[in-house]
Amino acid sequence: MAKIAFLGLGVMGYPMAGHLAAAGHSVTVYNRTASKAEAWVAQHGGDRAATPAAAAAGAEFVMACVGNDDDLRAVCLGEEGAFAGMSAGAVFVDHTTVSAQVTRELHAAAREAGLDFVDAPISGGQAGAENGQLSVMCGGEEDVYARAEPVIATYAKLCRRIGGPGAGQMTKMCNQIAIAGLVQALSEAVNFAEKAGLDGERVFEVISQGAAGSWQMANRAETMLADRFDFGFAVDWMRKDLGICLDTGDEIGAALPVTALVDQFYKDVQALGGGRWDTSSLVRRLRALDSR
Repeated sequence: MAKIAFLGLGVMGYPMAGHLAAAGHSVTVYNRTASKAEAWVAQHGGDRAATPAAAAAGAEFVMACVGNDDDLRAVCLGEEGAFAGMSAGAVFVDHTTVSAQVTRELHAAAREAGLDFVDAPISGGQAGAENGQLSVMCGGEEDVYARAEPVIATYAKLCRRIGGPGAGQMTKMCNQIAIAGLVQALSEAVNFAEKAGLDGERVFEVISQGAAGSWQMANRAETMLADRFDFGFAVDWMRKDLGICLDTGDEIGAALPVTALVDQFYKDVQALGGGRWDTSSLVRRLRALDSR
């Protein structure tokens, strides 16, 4: 079993760190809001630390799941950052969805300090984190990934190295691009079924078993029909991710017309007060349009 630090105890990080503790690893946690770390220790045992550097001291692996580029820099760099507390040869595993640019920047800083770094963004939502069924897409050196993979597997149903530093983040962008179009299409189908006077549950029971089936349909059609969105991956975070996708698309010359359109639709959802609603709330935008 390994000595592990986990930085960031949000809706994803909290259960992920819990799986590590349940597997028998020695886990020290850090969270910007200390009460969350206290609650985690009360539930799972282990220890909590006041700074990322203190959490990382003596750890073989430091896992992070925070908010954005700036949050990640804050937990990695500076006197209180994780890199300052890590021992030479320790591995930093970043599960945050961030830009490939900051990933490569921090990878270089880690190597300069004698540390190893794997970018390992995740997909599967809150339920995937709670059930230990996440999909993890990784970038970094092969030998470093090979060391980290058994630890990541504690909360993953699939973990793969895609390529060198930043490849994990670029793959997560593909994931978010694909999701954006799927959720909009599903929203239109839900709204269409309602306007046509069809029994939505029966409609999606049938079409989910054919070519239209998807994870989004299997996991979100029922709650969309029930107009429930107080769970899952928030619109605010999706817009952050899509912004990264669009900026990167401009950098590499990849056209993302549907992604750009859906990003604006999510902006409309935010204007409806839905910044913290689940991403499937795109259907509320359509209902609002139809009610005018």
